[in-house]
Amino acid sequence: MNNVHKLTEGAVLLAVFAVLLLISLYVPFLGTLSVFFLALPFIMFSAKNNRMYAIVFLTGGILLSLIIGSFMALPLVLPFGLTGTVIGIFISENKGRLPSFIAGTLVFLASLLILYAAAVALFNVNIIQEGINMMEESIQISEGVLEGFGQNADKAVEQFTEGLKMIETLTPSLFVMTSVISVFVIQLVSFPIAKRFGIQVESWKPFREMSLPKSILWYYLITIIVSFLFNPSEGSYWFMALVNIAFILQIFMVIQGLSLIFFFSHLKGWPKAVPVLAAVFTFLMPFLLYIVRILGIIDLGFDLRQRLGKK
Repeated sequence: MNNVHKLTEGAVLLAVFAVLLLISLYVPFLGTLSVFFLALPFIMFSAKNNRMYAIVFLTGGILLSLIIGSFMALPLVLPFGLTGTVIGIFISENKGRLPSFIAGTLVFLASLLILYAAAVALFNVNIIQEGINMMEESIQISEGVLEGFGQNADKAVEQFTEGLKMIETLTPSLFVMTSVISVFVIQLVSFPIAKRFGIQVESWKPFREMSLPKSILWYYLITIIVSFLFNPSEGSYWFMALVNIAFILQIFMVIQGLSLIFFFSHLKGWPKAVPVLAAVFTFLMPFLLYIVRILGIIDLGFDLRQRLGKK
């Protein structure tokens, strides 16, 4: 009876996955939203069963996706199916919300890198490079239009070109950020539904209580010092490595600074809209981004929120 129940549950969840996959592949606007629900059937099945059953369910999902969308479906089922399976296994083993988030992010990142490498090696398709080439063509067209109106566009073109070079340099960091954001959205939309079906999911602590390890601050300072001392040439391996490490660590500092703002707002009893608006304007106005980053550094280095709490 237990095996029959598992088979029935697995069949139902695979049917749900098939519907979500069809929407994601063939419905233009709705597909961009439904894609983040693809991990839900894998989370629900893996959270209620052991690892062996979870792997069998994942295999069934991959085979079903090949029938529905052939190889076009693999770029969807691999990252979302694997991530959902890993998150579900972590839930079933009671390993906590944060470890499941980190594991899911690493699996999603590995899936993206495998798909990217396969596209380049097998089909000679570099999506990032093609996107950069399209933007360069757009810049050239815009330059021609502006010159046709008698305006000098050299300065603007130079800034856009430098921006494209920076995007190419930050490609590894963009993969990491895409994975972090994707797994965050997956958990955000999947966990409330999973809870309604009796799956026990640990809740996040309030954002204001989040504090990163102090070691991150040391890594950040070491990265800055190494950049100044060695000053690697642009385009070299060390240049790309330092730029990407610094970019990710700066984002961590911004997150720490925003957490401090939420903490201070809660301490003062301000409306919840105040820190939310502060976070929105932080990403809209670059100069605020620097201020929030400095706040994060001060908070990590001098335990600012503890001092504020005592006062």
